[in-house]
Amino acid sequence: MDKDQVLQIFRDCGAMLEGHFILSSGLRSPVFLQKAKVFQYADQTEKLCGALAERIRAEVPGVTKVVSPAIGGIIPGYETARQLGVPALYTERVEGQFELRRGFEIGPDDKVIVVEDIVSTGLSIRECVAALKNLGANVVAAACLIDRSGGEADVGVPLVSLIEFKVPAYPADQLPPELAAIPAVKPGSRGIQGVK
Repeated sequence: MDKDQVLQIFRDCGAMLEGHFILSSGLRSPVFLQKAKVFQYADQTEKLCGALAERIRAEVPGVTKVVSPAIGGIIPGYETARQLGVPALYTERVEGQFELRRGFEIGPDDKVIVVEDIVSTGLSIRECVAALKNLGANVVAAACLIDRSGGEADVGVPLVSLIEFKVPAYPADQLPPELAAIPAVKPGSRGIQGVK
């Protein structure tokens, strides 16, 4: 699956939004990928995650467990794990920190990959990887459907992405005039300090 095919799925699902968006990182962008609108369609999610699973098999063979950061990573993590034929687990935020809960276990022989939906700064993956490593997990890589950093995000482990799609993102105090003229909306799921 190539970049045009992936982005066409987002367009077809009404998931490629244009305007002035506050990303979960706090940065501002003229484009927002509302992946939840894609994930409501099991057939489209299956296509995307199947292609990601193929890439993981080729680049990170032998993965035994998929772990995703809640909430955004749960659906793509589950479907990618299904396609890989391995268990799907997820971490949850407890008092601001990711934890592996609900009786999920990772053994010393597991080769773990963290699967996320979209990477901008890589913060959620880094936090998830750190939580897993604190448990002694062997996190061999991370993967995402879309790397919107264009390969610049540091996630703490090698990153496998279905596609890279570099979209401009700006600090709130460095907006171009055309973006500053549009009211900002925050369509993401993670709260930001100081933003209502």
